[in-house]
Amino acid sequence: MRICVVDGQGGGIGSAIVKRLRESLGNGAEIIALGTNAIATAAMLKAGANKGATGENAVVRTLARADVVVGSIGIIMAHAMMGELTPAMAEAVAACPALKILIPMTQERVQVVGVSTQPLPHMIEEMVAILRKEVTG
Repeated sequence: MRICVVDGQGGGIGSAIVKRLRESLGNGAEIIALGTNAIATAAMLKAGANKGATGENAVVRTLARADVVVGSIGIIMAHAMMGELTPAMAEAVAACPALKILIPMTQERVQVVGVSTQPLPHMIEEMVAILRKEVTG
C-alpha cells in the first residue's frame, strides 16, 4: 500500500501523521512524504517516511500512483498553507482516484459543519483507525 502524506510550511502536521502511521502500520506500508517545500519534506522523512519529494511536479506525479492520500483539509484548496499549495497540487489531490483521509484543520478559515473540534493527536488517531480499517478490509 502506498500512502502519500501531503504537507507544507514546517511539516509539523505531516510529520505527526507519518510518525503515527509508522508506529501503527510498521514497515508494511510505503509512506511517501510530499512537501510543498523542502523543510516540510525533510520533517516528514525524519519522522519515518520511506521517501519524499518536494514541489508541484513531485506532488502531481506521485499522487497519480497513490492508494491513500492523507493530510489536512487544506490540501484540496488552491493557495492554502499561505499560498504554498498551488492550484495544480489541489487539483491533483482532489482528482486522484486514491482514498483521501483529511483532517479538518481550521487555518484556512473553513468550517466543516458536523465535525467536532478535537485536538490534533485525537484526529490523527481517528485517521489511523480509518486507514487500518481500509488496509485490513
